[in-house]
Amino acid sequence: MALTRRTFLRGAGAAGATVRIGLPPLEAMFNSHGTAYAAGKEAIPIPSRFVLWFNGNGIPERYWIPAETGPNYDLTPCLAPLAPFRNDVHIITGLDNPASRLPGPGNDHHRSMSGLMSGTPFTGRGAGGPSIDQLIAAKIGGGTRFRSLQVGVCQESHGESIHRNMSWSGYERALPPELLPHNLFDRIFGVKEPSWVGRKQSVLDAVRDEFKDLSGGLGKQDKARLEDHLASVRDLERAIVSLPPDYAKVEEPELGGDVKDYPRVAKLQTDLLVHALASGQTRVASYMLTKCQSLVRLPWLGYTTLRHHDYTHTNSESPRAQRIMRDICRWHVEEFSYFVAKLKAVREGDGTLFDHCTLLYVHEHAEANIHKNNGLVAIVAGDRRKLVTGTHTKATGTMGDLYLAVANGAAGASIDAFPTAGRKLEGVLV
Repeated sequence: MALTRRTFLRGAGAAGATVRIGLPPLEAMFNSHGTAYAAGKEAIPIPSRFVLWFNGNGIPERYWIPAETGPNYDLTPCLAPLAPFRNDVHIITGLDNPASRLPGPGNDHHRSMSGLMSGTPFTGRGAGGPSIDQLIAAKIGGGTRFRSLQVGVCQESHGESIHRNMSWSGYERALPPELLPHNLFDRIFGVKEPSWVGRKQSVLDAVRDEFKDLSGGLGKQDKARLEDHLASVRDLERAIVSLPPDYAKVEEPELGGDVKDYPRVAKLQTDLLVHALASGQTRVASYMLTKCQSLVRLPWLGYTTLRHHDYTHTNSESPRAQRIMRDICRWHVEEFSYFVAKLKAVREGDGTLFDHCTLLYVHEHAEANIHKNNGLVAIVAGDRRKLVTGTHTKATGTMGDLYLAVANGAAGASIDAFPTAGRKLEGVLV
């Protein structure tokens, strides 16, 4: 049985709402070499995907930045979760964000975030132009169900729009991240009705007949892969329904500590994003694990006295404060490593979904306490056929230079310019 890449399992819910279950990459979709999707007489290359990952409030440089450059660098405490994937990532440090120092309204976080994402100064209401993920989406996002997806985790409502949003379609036009797994599930699987929203039924109930018809014509490996895919959808449903009932409330953390389990929600959001990428529903996404100038408390790390942003400034040079920032940033990298692992677990053609992705992990600041806007850090990961990986580079250039290199050389987006770019950063591409 030959399948097209756009094949969905479709069904109707009790209220007539359409259920749409995207399929994972199956052997029946590819040519005999697994190097391209089969489409009639022509072959379609496996598409590139791009994901921009963000964490707020900067880093403790002594615990984050490796002392050594090149492939033999030692993983720092913050980067230790990347140990299984060190050959798949490129640690880049020393980059500049010149737009953050242009005169204008706002504080350092406002200006840094706008400059980081769009290369433009903060306007007083938002970014002064499109963010890099949206420039890439304009080039490669067409032809998919979602030109891009904006995914968030941390439910903080404080501050300006620039704190809460990392994706911008244009001047002051924010694309808010979807923070609730319930809503992101509904978007990806295309259904919203009382019987399912209350989790009294599964979305899979609506596609059981079509699943049986499709599964009967598949080979043994594809059949097993499809069954695993649907089982993971059901696992996501069960996990979402087990969230606290008040999770749908988006509000600033309580003074007594934030009791919401963000690591649990982060993994749900990550799993949902992997589903969307694997099933071809989008090729571009942004992932906002924490907000700019994040005020989240971190009870799972044992830190509830202060909020994340407070820890960056309160006795920030003391050994204890630096260790707290170390632990916070290590958790950030743990969540990114979980994302990498999930992508690598999805077979796609002659490789994995990770092999056809470009991931870019950034922060609004380098050293958090002083709101440092030069010497910024980034992690580039993904397609080793296009990207230099397994090394640490101290670069000379801007974040915009890195964006140009990644967009044009790896993500498949021909971007002519970015406001803070003068050239494509060298040493990023094979």
